[in-house]
Amino acid sequence: MTIKIWNFPRGARGVRLFWQCEEMGLAYQAEAVSFPVSDAYAKLNPIGNVPFLQDGEVAINESVAIMFYLAERYGPTPLLPKDDPVALARVLQLTVFSEASLGAFVNTLLMAKFGGATEADKQNWSVRAQDSRVDQFVDYVVKTLGDRPYLVGSSLTLADIAISTSLGVWVGALGRVLPPSLAAYQERLHALPTYQRARDKQQR
Repeated sequence: MTIKIWNFPRGARGVRLFWQCEEMGLAYQAEAVSFPVSDAYAKLNPIGNVPFLQDGEVAINESVAIMFYLAERYGPTPLLPKDDPVALARVLQLTVFSEASLGAFVNTLLMAKFGGATEADKQNWSVRAQDSRVDQFVDYVVKTLGDRPYLVGSSLTLADIAISTSLGVWVGALGRVLPPSLAAYQERLHALPTYQRARDKQQR
């Protein structure tokens, strides 16, 4: 049975799953989700968020959880280097960091930007504090990357796919500017044929 991945037409977190499937050579089907979500989709995924994956009897949401599921279910894969405990630990930590820290704070900033009733709401003390925290997270990624092409080891891993996506949301939806080293990093990753195919799948 083909893997099905539901995503909003411009949903970045769904694209990270398309990208992973492209890297792993997995057949998958992209399903578009409208907003507000339909009753039919709410029955599939009561939380109503995206991405959402069905794979046979498996039904799962939360993009990072789905990334780990795909790597475990259809691996082994270099994206999750299980033969190197140090690299494995780093990939796990950074992949979770992409959402539990960086992505979570970006989500709150998005809510303030698009849901704040007044300009004061959009720039309140909480927003300013979280903006500062995201700056710290981005600096952490800069230092972690250093002068290497990838975050862990010499090849692409789940950490790169996950963090690149969160950085893309920060830039694309909030209008922030990446430091030069991360801008170059994003440009290299986005030039990969696997990413290009994933991005094209999103736009259909």
